Amino acid sequence: MSQPAAAQPFPRHAEALQSLQARGRFRQLMPRAGHDFASNDYLGLAQSELLQQAASAALARGVPVGAGGSRLLRGNADEHVVLEAEAAAFFGTEAALFMGGGFNANQAIFSTLPQKGDLVLHDALIHASTHDGMRLGRAEACKFRHNDPVDAAAQIAGWRAEGGAGQIWIAIESVYSMEGTLAPVAEFAVLAAREDAVLVVDEAHATGLFEDLGRGLAHDYADDPKVLTLHTCGKGLGVSGALICGAQVLIESLINRGRGFIFATAPSPLNAALVRAALKELAQNPARSQRAWEHIKHAHAEAARLCGLSGFQSQILPVIIGDDRRTMDLAARLQSHGFDIRGIRPPTVPRGTSRLRVSLTGTLSKPVITQMFECLAKELTQSGLEVAE
Repeated sequence: MSQPAAAQPFPRHAEALQSLQARGRFRQLMPRAGHDFASNDYLGLAQSELLQQAASAALARGVPVGAGGSRLLRGNADEHVVLEAEAAAFFGTEAALFMGGGFNANQAIFSTLPQKGDLVLHDALIHASTHDGMRLGRAEACKFRHNDPVDAAAQIAGWRAEGGAGQIWIAIESVYSMEGTLAPVAEFAVLAAREDAVLVVDEAHATGLFEDLGRGLAHDYADDPKVLTLHTCGKGLGVSGALICGAQVLIESLINRGRGFIFATAPSPLNAALVRAALKELAQNPARSQRAWEHIKHAHAEAARLCGLSGFQSQILPVIIGDDRRTMDLAARLQSHGFDIRGIRPPTVPRGTSRLRVSLTGTLSKPVITQMFECLAKELTQSGLEVAE
């Protein structure tokens, strides 16, 4: 900001930004540089020759770059339709709906499907997009302790004791994006079946990596009409967009009532063609996911050996520092050594839990992973930082 707050045409905005700077929470866009320990490109597909060739082939066969309108006008291309059919078959559901991204897909789900008198029961660490959807919707919302089906059951019992009688929707993520923790999906599936609830599972950080052919931690339950899954396409699949997979009646409800679908320009048909290519790669080349897991396990071992860090469950390794400014200073030092690791601060994570989010991407090698943890260990020691348990 080049002008003092008093000279700004929007002084309150300027003061708010200055407050963020003072607290170490000011955000700014950074260029890509160094080894990728920051993105969600878990399988290394985003810049792969495979998707480049798929793009060339799609353009050669006449797939349009732009949709030209919403899906309900003239924006509904053959690539969208074929992708949705292939995605439903791959993920084992009755139907699928392709949307522009996971954020607006979650908004559409929770603002459209739960009705007045229903209850959306959500994990305490559920994504911001789900919160935005709930705020736009008409159902009551209540949280339960992170990954705690027992507390979820207690919340249901309390709601019913107070007269709640509508449909219950249980919202979880299968892999949590800032914690890297895995949800006990089987236990939530049992709870949902017992309570006749709809289980909504955001598979954003599981798709491509977890379970058979990367179909996600909820795949064993995906054919249940009261299970709805969301598979984003901009992480493990390396493209962009999102696939909502579930019962035909829920998909048609979103098409007819979901404002984020009805009033949005359709995703690029070329993008749909690339998602099709990524799904085909998952189905035909399980070695890609196996290689990713070899690197993930190597990272877990090196984090323990070099830094004394343990308890990780997935490709996301949070290193919790606590203080906002010290977290960002540590991230900057790692970046200066060629390791692109980003600091995560509130409100993305709870206060006092600012952290480095170490992400194991498909572009990394085992030697680079080891080098990064050697560097992290050195920086933690020199800074006198203690990592929270």
